[in-house]
Amino acid sequence: MTGFPKNTDVFVVGGGPAGLASAIAARLKGFDVVVADAARPPIDKACGEGLMPDSFGALHRLGVVVDDAEESFPFRGIRFHGAGVSVAATFPEGQAVGIRRTRLHEILIDRATELGVTMRWGARVTDLSELGRYRWIIGADGQNSRVRHWAGLDAVRHESARYGFRRHYRIAPWTDHMEIYWGSGCQMYVTPVSPREVCVAVISRDSHLRFNNALTQFPELSSRLARVSASTVERGSVTASRRLSQVYRDRAVLIGDASGSVDAITGEGLSLSFHQALALADALVNEDLAAYEAGHRRLMRRPAFMASLMLSLDRYPWLRPVVLRAMAFEPAIFSKLLAVHVGAPAPVPAVS
Repeated sequence: MTGFPKNTDVFVVGGGPAGLASAIAARLKGFDVVVADAARPPIDKACGEGLMPDSFGALHRLGVVVDDAEESFPFRGIRFHGAGVSVAATFPEGQAVGIRRTRLHEILIDRATELGVTMRWGARVTDLSELGRYRWIIGADGQNSRVRHWAGLDAVRHESARYGFRRHYRIAPWTDHMEIYWGSGCQMYVTPVSPREVCVAVISRDSHLRFNNALTQFPELSSRLARVSASTVERGSVTASRRLSQVYRDRAVLIGDASGSVDAITGEGLSLSFHQALALADALVNEDLAAYEAGHRRLMRRPAFMASLMLSLDRYPWLRPVVLRAMAFEPAIFSKLLAVHVGAPAPVPAVS
């Protein structure tokens, strides 16, 4: 680990949103923190780029403000298209925000810098053989985490994968909802990320399915996008549902996708990371990583359940039209599911 400080309280491997959130949370507790990442900012990743309403309580506690009206876009609910119907529900509390991953990264870096976090960009961590120099090592290095492997934390309780590809288009958002288009063997997600741009992603179990081929299933969306130019190239990644047996060993601890993940269909990946960061900082203060592991499991429970529920519509094609038409007939069903999804009280029907 040549070139890194000789001693520090917390050494974070990985400078994406999870790593920066954990660094910010630890710094707010008074720890000296170093973040190292082999990449240089802003770091991009193929993802849906939506911050769900339950993200903002954690962001507020981290002192992170996402209010850039020119580089983000609020949306107030989710809309499903499929089986010949369209059904929408609004969030019972607050709103979500779409924002480019690169812009979010810049905001988090600014907050970490403000707090005095030491950052080493373009610096690759090669092993943990000198773990003794640091009080805590946080692995925030993603789904293929080296820290997880070095610490002997690769054992999984459950694991499955799907494949996602993403593009951005220069077009003003046409709705104040995030849209999910349900097709045969795939879903397409449209997230407004600024007043002049949308993020469009496709996710499927087929590693060979590419963006343009999937788009042909959705003529209305295809027609809308055919009139505008893409502002980014197609970018892909794996979205995994993964539960680990453990998320810490000795002084090494995992966060974000390195610590397990839920399918991108939930949109909860970033929110999970922010809440995990706060739980981890509390555990570091108390020198009780077992408490973090217990808290980590609690945080994963709801999104994992919702991912399983939503993916049943993908896994069982016969079920999808039944459910979508039922929700179109009785929209309160979707509203209640969305409330559960974001951890808010279900809306109470009006009394006539």
